[in-house]
Amino acid sequence: MRIAIIQDGPIYNNLKATIEKTTDYISQAKSQGADLVVFGECWLSGYPVWLDVCKDVSLWDHKPIKEVWAQTYRNSISLHSDEMKSLQKAIKQNSIYVILGANESVHQGKGNSSIYNTVLTFGEDGEIINHHRKLVPTYTEKLVHTHGDGHGLKTVKTKWGNIGSLICWEHWMPMARQAMHDQSEDLHIGLWPFVKEMHQVCSRQYAFEGRCHVIAVGQIMEKSELPEGLELSDAVQLDTEYLMRGGSVIYGPDGRTILEPTYDERKLIMAEIDLSTNLSERMNLSVSGHYQRHDVFRYKINKKRPTK
Repeated sequence: MRIAIIQDGPIYNNLKATIEKTTDYISQAKSQGADLVVFGECWLSGYPVWLDVCKDVSLWDHKPIKEVWAQTYRNSISLHSDEMKSLQKAIKQNSIYVILGANESVHQGKGNSSIYNTVLTFGEDGEIINHHRKLVPTYTEKLVHTHGDGHGLKTVKTKWGNIGSLICWEHWMPMARQAMHDQSEDLHIGLWPFVKEMHQVCSRQYAFEGRCHVIAVGQIMEKSELPEGLELSDAVQLDTEYLMRGGSVIYGPDGRTILEPTYDERKLIMAEIDLSTNLSERMNLSVSGHYQRHDVFRYKINKKRPTK
């Protein structure tokens, strides 16, 4: 299976331009023989890294950050929008699987003005075959995103194997991991802002635990791309122009590194993986099979999606 990892960043808070950039990358990936192309967390249209590096973002009624949130909302994507249809058309034309992160909204007039941190999986025909909303926004993300649900905690079946995805710190939620492992995940896509050291540790652990291949997708963002009106905090000391530095990496089902991380470089990374190697690693560890005790451990997953 040939994978294209997009280690870059969107056009922040500009959905139209980001859709154009996305479809261009999809075409490039297809021309290089990719079966699947993957983009990072909140790719449409920007992970709100400014929450962690800018001044006064948590001040009540602070006009600059309220305006940035409004820009993020306006440039989020909804499932039945023209922007979504344009993206789906490009995917269908290229006949390729796509997994990408998004700021998703149910736009005004529909009774919901919240933003979800979402990962969308598209089939080769452009149809959405899985729609997962991040269960819990992490720390400062709560200022931007609302809670998701368990509806999208599932894998999709392809001719190469079962493919699933989680977002950022969901990888530290044991029951979320178990929900995915229980579906015989062969390839897992981890969406991150960028893949720093602890994100590598987490992704490698996931591969070893689930006996699956893991692709951790990191993004690039420079200081010059911060939204207008925001300033870096005096407490943030950077020795580079980059706020998000990439670090995309691939791990095999035995935990070994297949693709070493690279930093501070915008690029389309091509990789070829053989998912059939997963099976032999499950001889000694299968956390949803012979290394599970269903008579001892029991849990339930609520996969219902709220209607509002």
